[in-house]
Amino acid sequence: MSWNWQLPKWPQFTYEASSLVALEKTFLQEAGGTFAVLRHLDEEKRREFVVELLCTEGLKSAEIEGEILERESLQFSIRRHFGLLSDGKRKSPKEQGMADLICKVYDTYDQPLTHEMLYEWHNVLIESSSVEDRGQYRTHSEPMQIVSRRYDRHELYFEAPPSSDVHKEMTAFIKWFNSSKGKGSVLARAAVSHVYFESIHPFEDGNGRIGRALVEKVLSQGLGRPTLVAVSQGITRRKKEYYSALSSCNTTLDIGKWVAFFSEVIVQSQAEALSLVHFLVAKAKLMNALSGRINGRQEKVLLRMFAEGPKGFSGGLSAENYISITKTSRATATRDLADLVTRGALCKTGQLRHTRYWLNIDF
Repeated sequence: MSWNWQLPKWPQFTYEASSLVALEKTFLQEAGGTFAVLRHLDEEKRREFVVELLCTEGLKSAEIEGEILERESLQFSIRRHFGLLSDGKRKSPKEQGMADLICKVYDTYDQPLTHEMLYEWHNVLIESSSVEDRGQYRTHSEPMQIVSRRYDRHELYFEAPPSSDVHKEMTAFIKWFNSSKGKGSVLARAAVSHVYFESIHPFEDGNGRIGRALVEKVLSQGLGRPTLVAVSQGITRRKKEYYSALSSCNTTLDIGKWVAFFSEVIVQSQAEALSLVHFLVAKAKLMNALSGRINGRQEKVLLRMFAEGPKGFSGGLSAENYISITKTSRATATRDLADLVTRGALCKTGQLRHTRYWLNIDF
């Protein structure tokens, strides 16, 4: 059996471009819709939206690799990058590394890709790791293999090119990446760049996260501005399909199924991003309407609920949650919550210990 990079025509991937016409049209139209809505927000609200989207992308990209990052710490690091006020929470190395990566991608989306750029991305991403080849391509002599994690079975899924060939392969990848900018389908270029990069697997660790960062760079270049699509969020929801579709390319250069699947994920992720824009617009309207009419405890809890994103608290906000966030008494929490319901900020479901509160907004 030969791996894709061992095939005679590597890396000439093939797929049916005509199958992406409808998805490409949807992608470009919805991107325009998102930017149109954002134009109605002031500069601070727009930056808040960017922070929320980048935070979601960072959290989900790490989650795909089985790493759970702390949302508040990651959000703090991103907020600081954009000059937004923060609560002074001390940064955590893992979250800071992810924040640095996604912010660098955001800031330099239109710059040509280089070896040095990738080295820098890798260096900041795994700064707190014990990986030996940090900030450089892998050098170990052992094969770079993707194997089953099951303790009772060792199954080889893929073997990447040997370390001695990585620099040559990445030079070819970077040449393709830069020369393909502005040509053909944006969705196809994103899908090809991801499978091409992951097939080389140039780093000892962090290949998945950096590969998805490259997807964000491709989409941003295709739109002519930093993309507002948290692709990793869509991947997380279809994680098994994602790995299955990606692995289907391991021994072939015909990547039609992968390109179709990944393009669909991108468009779905973009629809979720547009929903988030509307959510933040609803947040701004509600908080403006309540300005000067609620106390500091109530404002803190509402902002904490909004920080959870459109889906809010899992299972809804309880009185215990309110007490924990505000450090207040149960009697005060009960009065505050009742007042927020009366003012239309929250809606209430259940009774007694099953009582839960939800943001009362439409988006």
